[in-house]
Amino acid sequence: MAEVPDRSPADWKEMDDFAAGIDGNRISPTDRLTGQGWLLRRSDEVVTELRFRSADQVRWARDSDSGTDWYQAIEVCPEVFFLDQTFADRPHVSEVTVLHLPTARTVTIESTIAEQPTPGVPQVSQRFVAGVVDPGDGRAPSGHIPGPTRDLVGWRALYRYSPNHLYEHVYLSSERYCWQCLVGEQRGHGDVDLATTWKLADDFYVFTFREFLIPVAATWLYDLAAMRSTGKFFGIGHGGAVRNAPGGAHITSLGRVQYPQDGQPI
Repeated sequence: MAEVPDRSPADWKEMDDFAAGIDGNRISPTDRLTGQGWLLRRSDEVVTELRFRSADQVRWARDSDSGTDWYQAIEVCPEVFFLDQTFADRPHVSEVTVLHLPTARTVTIESTIAEQPTPGVPQVSQRFVAGVVDPGDGRAPSGHIPGPTRDLVGWRALYRYSPNHLYEHVYLSSERYCWQCLVGEQRGHGDVDLATTWKLADDFYVFTFREFLIPVAATWLYDLAAMRSTGKFFGIGHGGAVRNAPGGAHITSLGRVQYPQDGQPI
């Protein structure tokens, strides 16, 4: 992939700068899935079989395609997983599947880095698909089907990723959020970026954002009962290299804005 031309202010930090150490408060990966087989059925009729060969290698089969690639699984809390996958033959694509085994419900987020930037459009796009999982016991799905939600609109919170990474988020609408860095490489920087929020289950939210100034998108699973986020950044680092960088934070709520009924954000 060609090196991305500079489209940001002169002192703006790149992904490699702010991502270093931003996984300090992340939950550690698990090897619990080794030896297991899962069947994922998505609402777009894509069916994927996963067989976890080790703590970081998974054999996947989808229609006529198959392969063995890297994965990482985080057990956010018992029976709730953040599953991250990358593909050697498609380095510009990554997939995150969040799984709530008690209800057998899933959300898959596919992030794709465009070959060339387009002015005014984030270079990393994201696609969401709901689904169900059979972890080998034939369980039936229950509960609501995951989908877009406005539950975070108006909320303001702090995210402590490490002693050297503290950010504030303000969830402005169903399509945008605002961030600023309070501690870290990006201190004093902030922006408003495109964002998407889906509800996976009670207290579990998938939140993603796509930046305008640099080629990076992020995917997070919020556990609001534990007030923790688990996720990753996917984009282009120094020299045009594709980066898949882990992150995770402790969350502190700063309160919520209540909008009048005749003045709700989109």
